[in-house]
Amino acid sequence: MFDLAGLHEAKAVVYGAMLRTPQYRWPGLSRRAGCDVWVKHENHTPTGAFKVRGGLVLFDELHRTGQLPRKVITATRGNHGQSIPFAASRFGVPVTVLAPRGNSVEKNAAMVGWGAELVEFGDDFEDARVEAVRRAETEGALLVPPFHPALVRGVATYALELLTAVPDLDVVYVPIGMGSGICGLIHTRDLLGLKTDIVGVVADRAPAMARSVAAGAVVATQGADTFADGIACRVPMPEPLEVIRRGAAGVVAVGEEAIAEAMRVLYSETHNVAEGAGAAALAALMQQRGRHAGQRVAVVLTGGNVDTAILRIVLEGGVPVVETGEPQAAAASRSGTQ
Repeated sequence: MFDLAGLHEAKAVVYGAMLRTPQYRWPGLSRRAGCDVWVKHENHTPTGAFKVRGGLVLFDELHRTGQLPRKVITATRGNHGQSIPFAASRFGVPVTVLAPRGNSVEKNAAMVGWGAELVEFGDDFEDARVEAVRRAETEGALLVPPFHPALVRGVATYALELLTAVPDLDVVYVPIGMGSGICGLIHTRDLLGLKTDIVGVVADRAPAMARSVAAGAVVATQGADTFADGIACRVPMPEPLEVIRRGAAGVVAVGEEAIAEAMRVLYSETHNVAEGAGAAALAALMQQRGRHAGQRVAVVLTGGNVDTAILRIVLEGGVPVVETGEPQAAAASRSGTQ
């Protein structure tokens, strides 16, 4: 995918727009998990999520190679859809973002704020992605897919920061959406010659990547009804699947209650806000507590872009409920009564 020189070039591009994000050891999390816990705070980027790094590197590459398009079209649940217009606006390239109906209200507003034309289409990310492909072909626009070599190289800069700042990590837990984050982490680990285990995390209600890894081939699901919208994917792509199969120590599925509890724990112990996907890594670590006694473990807090209504439900002890065909329902069930 890339070599160390290419990764350091990407780092220079990213740091032209943002500071590196911190990784902190949190004693409260360590007590709860029974091991030494570090958090990589990708919620501290300009867009509140790790994806911004990929957009910056993609558009730098397009600019340097003389391939800037007249228009870009992409699909998203929100964080990728902020990254692309954030980067494209630096070069005056218009961006249309497809998001499913009922998507996060505040992520939608942020995408528009960064300059995107927002089009709501379909019931989930896959519907929006297919429509983005069709529109790009019809309009002669550049389609930016959710997984692209430049995007992976860009987001891998968070892995370089983490693995050089804390090189003796035994395990890193990282959520899996369409796969750019975990693939960048795996490849960076390999380039640095480290032995760190990397564990991917999916939602119980969006298990397509876990099933695909187990089967050794793409396995699509009919739905992805998790309130953790950043990992609400039902049709994996072959390229990241192969990287994950070869390089991850495993893929763990976590439930909606566990994700909500991890959001509460992150808030109480670190006073950081995590969206559902951003808390999934900690949820998996807590689910596997006891396996890492005496070890140094990192969790990647991939983003903090959660709607106020959803955060309120979580902090009050509830679990947001997502019904089929309603990707971001504002209903809630109290813990233990769902």
